[in-house]
Amino acid sequence: MKLIVIVLALSITSAAVAQDDLMDLIDNEPAQKENVYATFKGTRIILGHSVKLRKKKELEFLISHRFGRLNSGAHNLWGLDVANIRLGLEYGLLDNLNIGVGRSSFDKSFDGFIKYKLVQQSRGPGGFPFSIVLFNSMAVKTTPREEEDPTYDFQDRLASAHQLLIGKKINAAISLQLMPIFIHKNRVAREDDNNQLAIGAGGRVKLTKSLALNVEYYYRLEPPEQTEFFNSVSVGFDIETGGHVFQLHFTNSTMTLERAFVTETFDDFFDGDIHFGFNISRTFQLGGKRAW
Repeated sequence: MKLIVIVLALSITSAAVAQDDLMDLIDNEPAQKENVYATFKGTRIILGHSVKLRKKKELEFLISHRFGRLNSGAHNLWGLDVANIRLGLEYGLLDNLNIGVGRSSFDKSFDGFIKYKLVQQSRGPGGFPFSIVLFNSMAVKTTPREEEDPTYDFQDRLASAHQLLIGKKINAAISLQLMPIFIHKNRVAREDDNNQLAIGAGGRVKLTKSLALNVEYYYRLEPPEQTEFFNSVSVGFDIETGGHVFQLHFTNSTMTLERAFVTETFDDFFDGDIHFGFNISRTFQLGGKRAW
């Protein structure tokens, strides 16, 4: 219910801000088909991927950082003594095809992904109302080490995520995204399931030229009955500074991989178990000119 209230409040505020822009879009429908870009400014909404891709020959270096719980007290400097980090590289093979690799401190995991844009949102004659992106990733955790638990083999350490990203830029100020996802883990604890489905939803509201409010939520469908995990809730801000997109956020998920933050979030956001974190990215053009 708390989440519903937050979403409704955001929606009402967004509708009030965007009413004039929506009328402008209707009145200024282009005579020819035009693609709609900048649905989201970063390749992440907060934790999960957005429909944005890097252009061909663009390389992005992404640092994702989560601190400990804010309610952990002064002894832990309100969570700042605790750190969970992922370092990643993402590259545009084509304008509509990206690959990426990363390494996370959580479970000392390595991951790789492929991201393919099926459809680009466009307006005008023959336009399509939203963008659709396919996302597939594979992760391998290197803990526990073999000498710590000889029963673990390589197959036990693997997990995969398969996701459909459906995003729509409603106007210059508001963007929304729906994100159904399927998670498979080869080996799980007793309170977990190998296969899990979830639906994510996210949104962006532009506040100023360089500042935007983002929200993100993942709802697990039919979670294990004995589960000790919670749904992932995140609220944050995007700050654009030239070649950087700096994201500050508050979330109950400390992990940076889909298999972890979607299905293994230990903390309850509405009970005060909130972590401060940030994403910071830098994009490099390795050849040619930027198309937009």
